[in-house]
Amino acid sequence: MSDAVIEVRFFAALRERVGEEILRVSPPAEVGTVAALCDWLAAGYPAVAAAFEATPRRMVAINEELATPDSAVAAGDTVALFPPVTGG
Repeated sequence: MSDAVIEVRFFAALRERVGEEILRVSPPAEVGTVAALCDWLAAGYPAVAAAFEATPRRMVAINEELATPDSAVAAGDTVALFPPVTGG
């Protein structure tokens, strides 16, 4: 996936902990799922690693549709990461 840009958006507590709302990244070709993308981000961005450690449970959406850690990611995708939502 080299030279392929994926836009990663962080919301709520994740955004506060990362210190960025958006990261535009070009992960290597072997990064093909949400889980692999998260692992790659945590390895390369200390603030992301700390945010993921503080918020181990996350929800994800790809191009505004709910997804899972096993969902595929590709060039041009927008991946949104946010803490689980609760309410009443």
